[in-house]
Amino acid sequence: MTGSGANRRLKILHIDPERNWGGGEAQVFGLMSWLAARGHQNELLAHPNGRLFIQCQKREFTCRPIVIRNDLDLRSVPGLRRLVRTGDYDIVHFHTKRAHALSLWLSRFQSRPRYVVTRRMDYPESDNWYTHCLYNRRVDGVVAISQSIADLLLGAGVTRGKIRLIASGIDPQRFAPVKPPEQRADGKIVVGSVGVLEDRKGHRDLLEAAATLKRQGVKLRIRIAGDGSLRQSLEQDAVRLGLKDDVEFAGLVADTPAFLDDIDIFVMPSLFEGLGVAALEAMAAGKPVIATRVGGLAESVVDGLTGILVPPRDPEALAGAIAKFAEQPKLAAAMGQRGRARVLDHFTLEQMALKNEVYYYDLLGAAN
Repeated sequence: MTGSGANRRLKILHIDPERNWGGGEAQVFGLMSWLAARGHQNELLAHPNGRLFIQCQKREFTCRPIVIRNDLDLRSVPGLRRLVRTGDYDIVHFHTKRAHALSLWLSRFQSRPRYVVTRRMDYPESDNWYTHCLYNRRVDGVVAISQSIADLLLGAGVTRGKIRLIASGIDPQRFAPVKPPEQRADGKIVVGSVGVLEDRKGHRDLLEAAATLKRQGVKLRIRIAGDGSLRQSLEQDAVRLGLKDDVEFAGLVADTPAFLDDIDIFVMPSLFEGLGVAALEAMAAGKPVIATRVGGLAESVVDGLTGILVPPRDPEALAGAIAKFAEQPKLAAAMGQRGRARVLDHFTLEQMALKNEVYYYDLLGAAN
């Protein structure tokens, strides 16, 4: 660490042992890239077969492998303790729940490194000894990506002064609309969704809504990007609901901007959601968004302005919102434009990364 104050360049160790590439891993890659452009030194501990590890190697970041099976897997602790003790880091940033648990086993130092965790998911948090020990004693700061998560942590007894609200951010230029909405030859409205195929993402409700709309004569085509343990089950549901020819399971898509550019309406029917990076990407692409009123989605999507919020587990409400956009394309287009403006104002990668950098300096200043 050289220099003084906010001008000094930092050495940061990022820990993210998840294997799959998702909103969180993309955020970590974006943060590291921005910090590197600012002159900070970034190193990564991540799953060697994960896309984050591979992407960071391409950027020539120093990458070290770590494999953690669950929160109780302590095999990597001795090596991590040696690395932190000898690495001369200013900040050690734990980016996932599985990484958070590792902070319990690291030594505390007088001034640095400072330990930071980012909380991305709005899963329930218990007010117990583990929560208090992890967040109030073992780490120096907690980044909450939405007010919903901050409130959840406060309700579990996390000290208010430990929490810093820093919303996730994306690169809006990647998702800039390429072409205006088009009238399709088959007359169908294309509804898209992006997310891991797990129960918490609510895809079954989208299929139920599509079946309702088909019975009502609304012409739709559903495109679902993502993969997960429920793929086969959801494909069977589509057949059972009479949607075999109306639903496409696109799997993992390498080009999310192109996927979004080819849809008319974006739907995110989650049961839980920290903030909803996929919704932010759709908004940046100028698409009207229909989302459930859960977690941080109610903060990223402004009901009636940039999209429509509906209750979770309510296919009828979801169907009604889709029908409204299908019947009022000018309204849908206007909401899409306002959604992109909202991302530019509040949810850019640069804004997110800058706030993380400021937080690092604040924590180091408090330690002096």
